[in-house]
Amino acid sequence: MKKYISIIVMLVMLTGVFAACNTAPGSSGKKIQIVTTIFPEYDWVKSIVGDSDNVEITMLLDNGVDLHSFQPTAQDIVKVSSCDMFIYVGGESDAWVDDVLKGAVNDKMVVLDLFDVLGESLKEEEEVEGMEKEEEEEGEEEVEYDEHIWLSLKNAQVLVNKIAGEIIKLDPDNKSKYEANLESYTKKLTELDAGYKEVAEGGRVKTLLFGDRFPFRYMTDDYGLDYYAAFKGCSAETEASFDTVIFLANKVNELDLNAVLTIEGGDKSIAKTIVDNTTDKNEQILTLDSMQGTTSSDVASGATYLSVMEKNLEVLRSALA
Repeated sequence: MKKYISIIVMLVMLTGVFAACNTAPGSSGKKIQIVTTIFPEYDWVKSIVGDSDNVEITMLLDNGVDLHSFQPTAQDIVKVSSCDMFIYVGGESDAWVDDVLKGAVNDKMVVLDLFDVLGESLKEEEEVEGMEKEEEEEGEEEVEYDEHIWLSLKNAQVLVNKIAGEIIKLDPDNKSKYEANLESYTKKLTELDAGYKEVAEGGRVKTLLFGDRFPFRYMTDDYGLDYYAAFKGCSAETEASFDTVIFLANKVNELDLNAVLTIEGGDKSIAKTIVDNTTDKNEQILTLDSMQGTTSSDVASGATYLSVMEKNLEVLRSALA
């Protein structure tokens, strides 16, 4: 894959120089081109820009493939290479970005690595009791950070402020509009964060249990919740062993949980098997949306970062009751 990207980048450098414009972004009718990798970034930019017609936003992961499985196409690489601002998460799944940026035809591009923005707020992937063991690769083990940073409303506030600041630098003529949009959006994030805190503190139980991957560590840490899960957040595993299922079913019994959680897009088979092995066998199967497969079709149907997080709050309320 790395070799493939390098070849494409070389072609972009040799034949795509025409894509680099000589005019400054926002001037002479040229729209500011902002490319994002995932839906949350896209929606944050959209919320800051508002009804401004001189900014064009592209979301690369727009076919339902999540961050961990994404492979950029030649067209994707050309878009990144020539844009005015590129926003990406910055974790292991974005390893392809370095090669693409080396071949960028716009040497004034603003590049936002959200991992860099969060810095010490990043959390390592962790393996909690009962999780399916993953095969260890030979060689020195590197620290693997949890990439699902957007699932923390506290992170979102930090990231939105940084993104807004960079957009204002690109388009200072619309500074007041962008600042007003930022203020309004930050207020909504703060209010929703308070809602999550209230639900977590008022819940009968303080533990979430996932019969699935677990990309919500940032969220559970924000509100002091514990969790158990079949797999880590970035795991590619799809089958859980008998021991894992029984461990999780026993935890449902022990902690008197009323729900087993899944993430969007799965078949819920592991969650159903866990419920079948509990004492009561009547626990709800609920879904929290990690926004890893959200597409422009969902956006057209009204999906926003805030709307998804509001729905997740209601799921959380039910799971902790």
